[in-house]
Amino acid sequence: MAKKKTPPRSEPSFGETDAPTRASLLHSMLLQRRFEERCAEAYALGRIGGFCHLYIGQEACGTGAISLLRDDDYVITTYRDHGQALARGLTPRAVMSELFGRSDGCSRGKGGSMHLFDRNTNFLGGHGIVGGHVPIATGVGFAIKYRGTDQVILCFMGESVVNTGAFHEALNMAALWKLPVVYIIENNRYGMGTALERASAIHDIYQRGAAYDMPRAQVDGQDVLMVRAAVAEAIHRARTQSIPTLLEVRTYRFMGHSMSDAVSGTYRTKQELEEYMKRDPIHVLRAHMEERGEIDDAGMTALDEEIKAVVQDAWDFAEASPEPALESLWEDVMVETTT
Repeated sequence: MAKKKTPPRSEPSFGETDAPTRASLLHSMLLQRRFEERCAEAYALGRIGGFCHLYIGQEACGTGAISLLRDDDYVITTYRDHGQALARGLTPRAVMSELFGRSDGCSRGKGGSMHLFDRNTNFLGGHGIVGGHVPIATGVGFAIKYRGTDQVILCFMGESVVNTGAFHEALNMAALWKLPVVYIIENNRYGMGTALERASAIHDIYQRGAAYDMPRAQVDGQDVLMVRAAVAEAIHRARTQSIPTLLEVRTYRFMGHSMSDAVSGTYRTKQELEEYMKRDPIHVLRAHMEERGEIDDAGMTALDEEIKAVVQDAWDFAEASPEPALESLWEDVMVETTT
């Protein structure tokens, strides 16, 4: 028997925010920025092993979108997941401990940077295979509809995913079955070191949704308020009509593809990087708030110091957390079921 539908709740007006909301968005983005800067330091010191992909420059994408969700909604994403995990409510301590491979991490120290999970917040990863999580998102959308609830799932991905078969199969199913999924392409222009123009026959990749008669839009990914407005409309459509949406959020990463990649690399110029950094998403929101008298230099400095202390606490906590016991290798591998 299908579960009883969750009572409908009011959605925020599209594109509208108040001062407390803007302050919350700024706090979230600045926390992600300072957290990722310390992750770069930790990686250089050998505290973090394996791969590590930073979210610096893209904070407005995850922050604006995730800020609109209810507690019972879902998020699924790629391996560039630290910032989105923090935006969804995972604690800095739990995320940093996971990056350090410690037992107090959100995946008990066994997932690492690319596989952050948290059942309590319906954060479903963190997936290392390019495009491999998109069908999972569609499956979650199917489960929501099957159960008869009005939840939604946000599915984040990079622009290179649109050239994979899994992407097209998953979107076709979502459109055909009318599933409450919001697919968000974080187009930072480079799949590792390959420019979008060298990999995609069309450059306005949100138009890929036309093949499935899916609502679609292109969004300024450096303006958190613009992201929020577009995603609010898509969430409302998914929640009330069970119709999926494809959004192309145009953003830019200020760091390399991963910590093994130089900041600029050989595939982009210093001038290009400097030009994009003029629209740092944190600075864009700060300017918006300053115009309204909601923050000043002193307030920004105080907020920054507060957040730096939180991130330092997360580092200290992770260092003190024990490594997973050897026998934990055999735990969380299989699910025991009863018939």
